[in-house]
Amino acid sequence: MSIRSSLTALSLILLLGNTSSVSSKEVSVKTLAKTSQSWDGTELPAYPSGKPEITVLDIVIPAGTELPMHLHPVINAGVVITGELHVTKQSGEQLILKSGDPIVELVHQWHKGKAVGNEDVRIIVFYAGEQGKDITVKKH
Repeated sequence: MSIRSSLTALSLILLLGNTSSVSSKEVSVKTLAKTSQSWDGTELPAYPSGKPEITVLDIVIPAGTELPMHLHPVINAGVVITGELHVTKQSGEQLILKSGDPIVELVHQWHKGKAVGNEDVRIIVFYAGEQGKDITVKKH
């Protein structure tokens, strides 16, 4: 073992403290989405050039509720935690999402969502926006 790897191991032990109390379970990483396209295959736009602002929302849509037609002027992605969500573009193209499914949302495209079934939809969504700018625009 090299001096560098010995120091790294020592650093980890010091960071973790008493390693006998650390769980024997291993850390697991699963990629849910990695893409440069939204769910309909459209290329994502460049990130904004202004001051970046990340927004993370925990959204609950009651069962049977349909959101109004809207668009997102920024890149955003999320994961459905519970329920079933139907996302429909203005053209009628639809994406059906269930618990555990990731979504890379449409950018600059009108769409709406509906919580289908008897269970509320809970979705965690991350927006890569620009400070002072809207992340969602409703259609009037």
